[in-house]
Amino acid sequence: TEWVVTTSNDPVVILMMLNVFLLILGTLMDSVPIMVMLVPIMVPIIIKVGVDPVHFGLVLLINLMIGGLTPPYGILLFTVSGITKVPVMEVVQAALPFMAAIFIVLVLVTYVPAISLLLPNLLMGNVK
Repeated sequence: TEWVVTTSNDPVVILMMLNVFLLILGTLMDSVPIMVMLVPIMVPIIIKVGVDPVHFGLVLLINLMIGGLTPPYGILLFTVSGITKVPVMEVVQAALPFMAAIFIVLVLVTYVPAISLLLPNLLMGNVK
């Protein structure tokens, strides 16, 4: 935690570093173990740099969803392939445009926090 915070105090840089780390890790592991191991480490980091925990939660989930769609682990690809009886490579080719769209959503949600915080702020009465 201290190493990351000493690297930069800028929330944009921290979120970019966490995005890259989570995308790489998401391609190699399942989502639940990643969350169990890393959320207790990452939450103090994001709080220290001033990122809303709800915002970070959405960024984390989108990152892990992209990881689940990306080979070599790609558990979601293998699940769809098994259910539909379509070869994995065909599923990957069909999923590429959607993966690009999800990546664009990740960038937008990461760097425009109002997207992920609008509804919680409206419901909780924290509109500024």
